[in-house]
Amino acid sequence: MEIINYSEEHRIFRNSLRKYLEKEVIPHVEEWEEAGIVPRSAWKGMGEQGFLCMGVPEEYGGLGVDFLYSVIAIEEMVRTNHSGLAASLHSDIVVPYIVAFASEEQKRKYLPRCVSGDIITAIAMTEPNAGSDLAAMRTTAVACTDDADQFIINGQKTFISNGINCDLLILAAKDPAEKNPHTAVDLFLVGAGTKGFEKGKKIKKVGWHSQDTAELFFTDCRIPKANRIGDKGTGFLKLMLKLQQERLVCAIAAVASAELILEITIRYCKERTAFGRPISKFQHTQFELVEMATEVKLGRTFLDKLIMDHMEGRNIVVEVSMAKYWTTDMACRVADRGVQLFGGYGYCEEYPIARAWRDTRVMRIFAGTNEIMKSIAARFMGL
Repeated sequence: MEIINYSEEHRIFRNSLRKYLEKEVIPHVEEWEEAGIVPRSAWKGMGEQGFLCMGVPEEYGGLGVDFLYSVIAIEEMVRTNHSGLAASLHSDIVVPYIVAFASEEQKRKYLPRCVSGDIITAIAMTEPNAGSDLAAMRTTAVACTDDADQFIINGQKTFISNGINCDLLILAAKDPAEKNPHTAVDLFLVGAGTKGFEKGKKIKKVGWHSQDTAELFFTDCRIPKANRIGDKGTGFLKLMLKLQQERLVCAIAAVASAELILEITIRYCKERTAFGRPISKFQHTQFELVEMATEVKLGRTFLDKLIMDHMEGRNIVVEVSMAKYWTTDMACRVADRGVQLFGGYGYCEEYPIARAWRDTRVMRIFAGTNEIMKSIAARFMGL
């Protein structure tokens, strides 16, 4: 019995998205991987078809549909076996901050263009010397002494996905005069092209080659005070409130990745012959595939329960932290075993398992390392 009861509308949406990706995205993946970035036209195409920011209310140009549409979009994007068109980051991690916390003026200014793909978003939390420790960030936002309506931002962010393509950035910065590290943080909207805001070169990575990841620099960058999201000193709380969904999104992608890797590995093992028969007929291969499939199914069952809990508005911070670390660890285990079953071909770029293996590894690091996830769970367990 399935935990999630998808409606006919959900199934139609999945079918439409899958067909679109097969026609408009997958044929270009190799080109984008080589270029290290996805063209803006691909984002615009997704927006025109209604595949971005589906949860944005209709009054701001979105579909106003439930979170299951986002789940479907994440799963189908994973099946393209590339990471550059980071629709889930844009739609389900960054834009929800604007929906939940921005002023009415900010929502009307930005949301319709986020939905259409005319605005690509990013979120800047991580810093070179802070890593997962948000309270230790050094980027500052100080009230301007010669203009009461402006902030001056100085600092540096790193590992920012969509860093090159982004038109609009949600930036975490702190007031250096505030001693409490948790009430010192605020979130700000910073547009590309703002004087003092510069994008560094694309970071060369082991995987996620088509994902434009960059360092961002702020040097006496002036932004209007109206660009602060919400009241002063509430940024850290906003981050904590939204990190539950961010980490759930990571778990969804991890399980979908493991399912894809299992699928392509089983197909290969049925087709590849050795000693006169398909390698899927050897007992060792069968045991490997059964163990991989078991882990994937366990991950799917755990994940689907959390998706439903999240949609019901439950506080599942501990469970999502557990899921983020376990599902991403699991996806890496499945990917590694898949490469082994492919043999030497698993290490060749022409086979999809190679990219899947490379791209899966970083899941254990971003959105808070898996060690941080365990620390969060331990703290809430009273350990």
